[in-house]
Amino acid sequence: MSAPLVFSLAEIEGRHLARIVDDFIELVGTKDAADHAIARLTPDAYPEDAAASAEFGIATRDDLLDRRLLDARTMRSALTAFDGAAELTVAEAHAMRQVAVRQADIDAWLRTLTAIRLVLAERLGITTEDVGGGRTDGTDLYDWLGYRLELLIEAADELLTDSGS
Repeated sequence: MSAPLVFSLAEIEGRHLARIVDDFIELVGTKDAADHAIARLTPDAYPEDAAASAEFGIATRDDLLDRRLLDARTMRSALTAFDGAAELTVAEAHAMRQVAVRQADIDAWLRTLTAIRLVLAERLGITTEDVGGGRTDGTDLYDWLGYRLELLIEAADELLTDSGS
């Protein structure tokens, strides 16, 4: 058995991340073709050919969304330690917890974080990576998820390099 990827999250970060993944699962579960965020998760393979694009969408859309759901549920299962309704003191909110991600689940985490960022980008109208700067329109969340994604990529790379995979 290969070693899991282990990283730390503050309690408050873990709770927020778990809730974000829950919201993503709910969104993707609707499979609402009229939702532009869902459309962003199921790219148009033939933008110049409406008929071919529609046919491709019908053939692949549900499978793509089902895969996104499976990935998100895999990620969410690793965050169950952050399920809690009680209010937190400042010390409890900042307390660090270890999160262990099986090597087999790393790609599901990467795909889910990326997909959540795509949804946020669609909802916020973000078209470039040049966002943030203390704005309060949701771009801080977008940036934070990008930061977490980058840390996960680095940790996964280090883990896989150390294990010789």
